[in-house]
Amino acid sequence: MSQQNLPVAHADVVSALIAIQHSIYQSPFERTETLSKWTGKQVYLKLENLQMTGSFKERGALNRLLKLRPEERSRGVITASAGNHAQGVAFHATRLGIRSTIVMPETTPLIKVVSTRELGGDVILHGTSYDDAYAHACNLCEERALVFVHPFDDPAVIAGQGTIGLEMQQQVPDIEAVVVPVGGGGLISGIAVAMKESNPRVTVIGVEAEAFPSMQASIQAGTITSIRGGHHTIADGIATKRVGDNTFAIVQKYVDEVVTVSEEEIANAILILIEREKSVVEGAGATTLAALINNRFHTDARKIGLVLSGGNIDVNMVSDIIERGLVKDGRRIRLQIILPDVPGALHRVAGIICECRANIIQVHHDREFSDAPIGQAELHLTLETRGDEHIREIVSALKDRGYPVKRNTAALNDSE
Repeated sequence: MSQQNLPVAHADVVSALIAIQHSIYQSPFERTETLSKWTGKQVYLKLENLQMTGSFKERGALNRLLKLRPEERSRGVITASAGNHAQGVAFHATRLGIRSTIVMPETTPLIKVVSTRELGGDVILHGTSYDDAYAHACNLCEERALVFVHPFDDPAVIAGQGTIGLEMQQQVPDIEAVVVPVGGGGLISGIAVAMKESNPRVTVIGVEAEAFPSMQASIQAGTITSIRGGHHTIADGIATKRVGDNTFAIVQKYVDEVVTVSEEEIANAILILIEREKSVVEGAGATTLAALINNRFHTDARKIGLVLSGGNIDVNMVSDIIERGLVKDGRRIRLQIILPDVPGALHRVAGIICECRANIIQVHHDREFSDAPIGQAELHLTLETRGDEHIREIVSALKDRGYPVKRNTAALNDSE
């Protein structure tokens, strides 16, 4: 597909911005001092997690809905979504007086299902992936004569998402590179058109989850390639097995590179954004930071923008990520200690922990179900610590007093 035949042009994105600007929040695009110091770059964050529905998706959804003819509005719309597009369609359809049906995978985080219903969408749960939900939505669309609002491969949707690119150029005119999450490709293709057609020197980099590298695989093959199987990912918003025809054509033309990040890297990025930037960002949105801090791409650009595409993350997942992150950073530890089963033994161990200035979070004292010899008991302690050096200090203090110690499930060696 030649540039002249691309489905979306810069003028379409400009028209979209004019159409939606009074109903969409112009999210901040601000420099982060912490991440700039860490990376040696000037890093800016585009905070699309602050949108009304918690995601950039409402931009494209609104632009598409505004293009419906009166007859189409009366029929109602249907879409398939892992959550964010669903909320964007439901919110703006309800606001415009249009009935909306939303098909979501059964694995969609509860917060996104509940929010979509609260925003006025008629939610149907089907399948285990976006692709399953999409196929079911297409069948229902034909059966019920509804209008389908594609989550990423509709030119009006792409143009709506591209308004983020126009905003970033207005907010930081000399931005040199942008890093964008990639699922079906609607966001990155819209941003690429908006920015590249006005400034070809801007570098546009896409990031996918390793579990769903559909755009990267398609670029490498030179044709759209579907991912077989697909695995679970905490970046559920970009868990797409097949990219769009329109989005792929634009990405081939304008996107400089598409990289992938691991689940652990995404989780760590979520934790950094919470702790350092005071921003709650979902897995898909955190992929851009994950790619930057793990050196997944190389660029000579000094001013880099990261698109944090959404903040709709399940609270239970946030809790799990925080807990695992604390363990990884050495700020939380679980110790298994064998001690005499006599009065005062637990008190003495607690005293050693106190001397080391660690905080005891949880205690489990086991006589009956442990492998400890008769006359001894097994003690499990969960401690709040200050890092690996502090943990080694605690373990050493316990061993010096004669207590056998294991860290988590693995025995500590003397160097620890």
